[in-house]
Amino acid sequence: MDEILATDAQILSNQITEEESQNNTKFVILGCAIAIGIAGIASAIGLGIAGSSAIAVTAEKPNLFGKCLVLQVLPMTQSVYGLLTAILLMMGAGLLGGGGTVLVGSLAGMGSIWIGLAVGLTGISAINQGMVASSSISAVGRNPDVAARGIIFTVMPETIAIFGLLVGILLMTGLGLL
Repeated sequence: MDEILATDAQILSNQITEEESQNNTKFVILGCAIAIGIAGIASAIGLGIAGSSAIAVTAEKPNLFGKCLVLQVLPMTQSVYGLLTAILLMMGAGLLGGGGTVLVGSLAGMGSIWIGLAVGLTGISAINQGMVASSSISAVGRNPDVAARGIIFTVMPETIAIFGLLVGILLMTGLGLL
């Protein structure tokens, strides 16, 4: 027990300097860029894949525009997860909200990079989601009654991105960024 108290006292006496905090804040910014950058690129690719099928179907059957649009936009959600992660990281590091100076420790700074990677890399599922959406859009072009099944199949790859977002939020909570 005495060892634990001594360790706690050492941790409490180890103050973060303003300069260290600024360097660690740079890591938070990098984590934000990784999260939105990777997820955003993957979403754009997924949207392009699905959109090419949607335009082909709606050129012949304009009445299917609504069903095709729903399927086509689903790969965009991964970029929303990247954006949400970036905003939460910025808020946790005191870069948003004007709540005063927040000192960012080295663990929170480096952790932000790993959080950005977790969310960004799982966001790559948007590319596969675009492929499934493309097939679903083609199926809707042949039989509009399969739209609901197409949506279910298209949402499945997104589960991976949701797991990444959940891990990111849990890590932010554990690191004191939320």
